[in-house]
Amino acid sequence: MCSRRDFFHRTLRELGLVIFLFYLVNMVGGQIRYSIPEEMKTGSVIGNVAQDLGLDLRRLRSGRARIVTGENIQYAELKADKGILVVNERIDREQLCEDISPCSFSFEMILENPMELHRITVEVLDINDHAPVFPNKEKPITLEISESAAVGTQFPLQIAEDLDVGQNGLRDYILSPNVNFVLKQHSNPDGGKYVEMVLQKPLDRELQAHLSLKLIAVDGGTPQRSGTVNIDVTVLDANDNIPSFNQSVYKSSVMENTIKGTGIITVNATDADSGSNGLITYSLSKMKGSATDIFSIDENTGMISVSGQIDYERDRKHELRVEAKDKGGLTGTSKVIFEVVDVNDNAPVINIMSFSSPDVPLGTTIAVFNVKDYDSDLNGQIKCFIDGKLPFKIESSLTNYYNLVSDQAFDRESISEYNITIIATDMGTPPLSTSTKLHLKISDVNDNAPLFDKSSYSAQITENNSPGTSIYAVSARDSDWNQNARISYLLEDTEVSGSPISTYVSLNAETGVLSAIRSFDYEQIKQLHLVVKAQDGGSPPLSSNVTVKIMIQDQNDNAPQVLYPVQTGGSLVAEMVPRSADVGYLVTKVVAVDVDSGQNAWLSYKLQKATDRALFEVGLQNGEVRTIRQVTDKDAVKQRLTVIVEDNGQPSRSATVIVNVAVADSFPEVLSEFTDFTHDKEYNENLTFYLVLALAVVSFLFITCVVVIISVKIYRWRQSRILYHSNLPVIPYYPPRYSDTLGTGTLPHVYNYEVLITLNSIKILNLLFKILPSF
Repeated sequence: MCSRRDFFHRTLRELGLVIFLFYLVNMVGGQIRYSIPEEMKTGSVIGNVAQDLGLDLRRLRSGRARIVTGENIQYAELKADKGILVVNERIDREQLCEDISPCSFSFEMILENPMELHRITVEVLDINDHAPVFPNKEKPITLEISESAAVGTQFPLQIAEDLDVGQNGLRDYILSPNVNFVLKQHSNPDGGKYVEMVLQKPLDRELQAHLSLKLIAVDGGTPQRSGTVNIDVTVLDANDNIPSFNQSVYKSSVMENTIKGTGIITVNATDADSGSNGLITYSLSKMKGSATDIFSIDENTGMISVSGQIDYERDRKHELRVEAKDKGGLTGTSKVIFEVVDVNDNAPVINIMSFSSPDVPLGTTIAVFNVKDYDSDLNGQIKCFIDGKLPFKIESSLTNYYNLVSDQAFDRESISEYNITIIATDMGTPPLSTSTKLHLKISDVNDNAPLFDKSSYSAQITENNSPGTSIYAVSARDSDWNQNARISYLLEDTEVSGSPISTYVSLNAETGVLSAIRSFDYEQIKQLHLVVKAQDGGSPPLSSNVTVKIMIQDQNDNAPQVLYPVQTGGSLVAEMVPRSADVGYLVTKVVAVDVDSGQNAWLSYKLQKATDRALFEVGLQNGEVRTIRQVTDKDAVKQRLTVIVEDNGQPSRSATVIVNVAVADSFPEVLSEFTDFTHDKEYNENLTFYLVLALAVVSFLFITCVVVIISVKIYRWRQSRILYHSNLPVIPYYPPRYSDTLGTGTLPHVYNYEVLITLNSIKILNLLFKILPSF
């Protein structure tokens, strides 16, 4: 890690120095230049930097002198302890600069504290380390020259290349001594040289049929280097007779589509000369058209063969020019004419000139088409017919033109469209045929009403939906076609709870998608009935209706509501439990309802907190608070129970209720306990005020409950009785019957209670009214 950090800091420092270079170059520094030959050994001294720049060696060390170069290869290295510059990498001038001269590279030397910048330029001098080289030097230069060649005829020779430059570059060409040729050198505008060999004395094949020469290229370096290539000159015999064909014109016939490589005709030419002058080669001279791509000739035998595609429909005749050339370059010519014979290789071509698909009564012209065949004679004669048994026929009109005509009346509901295949066949051997297909649609009249894919639809949507939610998509089809089958969906005017159905849902006229306009509440609306009409685009339009029933699905969006015991702020209403109560004594019953449905309304009761959890329990399903052990004299008079009511929804919702229980045998004992609450730290100092208020609220609630229960019993409940404990001074309030009437699966619980106003109750009320004024 340390080395990486050092490298990172050193790189940043060097980059900063390079960026700062432009600011320092005009203020501090100097420039020196060295010249060294290429190919110096690594470690060779380039120059004494300290001496040439007038720097002390201690300054180089203290200034941490170093080289900064942008080159990919650092050719030079600074020895700061000696103040010298040495070769770090082998320097090849040809690799560094190619043919650029002079060749040099530059870099900067940087010193710190204070900062100095010095530019150093090293010029690389060329050494003669490359000899002139001829391309393909192993292969001699071959020349064939006729003995009749004129004096002064020039023959270009290959040029050599030398990678060195200047004095070390290519300097001169030398031709080996001979009596027939001299060397003539020329200079290009770029300084390069090229050479030609010039005939200065006529050749005599009878005296010398072959000459072997050497061409030498030398450079100007020291020591001098050279390259050599051989020149082989073959003296050709003089030719004074022209080849002659045995016919001035050759004629033949050829079948079109003849296989490539098939020989057609052989031409023949002779030459009166002897030896090589009498040897003839055949060739086809450049011709018009495609003949040179279709035919080829054997240069030795004169056999003309097929090498391409012969097409009678493209060219019915081909003329060739044949050349016979001897070794001396003399040429004789002849003409060859080929007549192409047609074969039945083209099938008829059908062109549909006009085609329509209207109402099709009997005798209507449906299509006009033209048929062509590029072959000739019988190969080009055509007959047309319809494939299969269809209610159509073909009638001829003009030459090569035909009409497709209906042969009967049509019924679209039986057959709505036809695929017609027209076949054209020629009279060739074997016959060739072609076909084309027409797709004919029968026009429609609006005689079919749209039909829905179901007799009725049923859809569901969860309450509390977002406005615009898609509910369902109705779909209808129409067996008619085009505009007569274009269906629009309409919503019939109906009402839901006195409001138009259009205020609840919307219908997309094109897609039939029903969407909610508002957010539904299951507790208010449980289902919607609506009528959708599908109407086509015919004239007059036809339509059909379908009924859609939308069921609102319940969500667990309502928490349970506790009906009893009634919770009032600051209430001290308590259920009394005698100290003689046995195990399982019914203290009270927590009554709650949930306006949701199904499992969202299934309620369970749990005891969350209690003053004495070992004394009471709550029924999980019925909410009954019972004792689970014998009540003793040691049990506190005041017992506070917290019951939580949860529904079965996901996620579940809950409500809590506080049940105050007084463990006492008489009301004065309870009142004494409530009076002692003034010294309880859990209440405020002015407990008397709150006790009076609580008693007043208890009295008011008691009277209210009695009135409500009696009223409900008169109008809605049946009379029933349950076991009544006369020692209880507090009479509980129980709700009316609650059950799910929609069949969602909620288990109904029915509680029937009777309220009895006894003499003891009246005495308790009188006692409360007497106590209140004293407070």
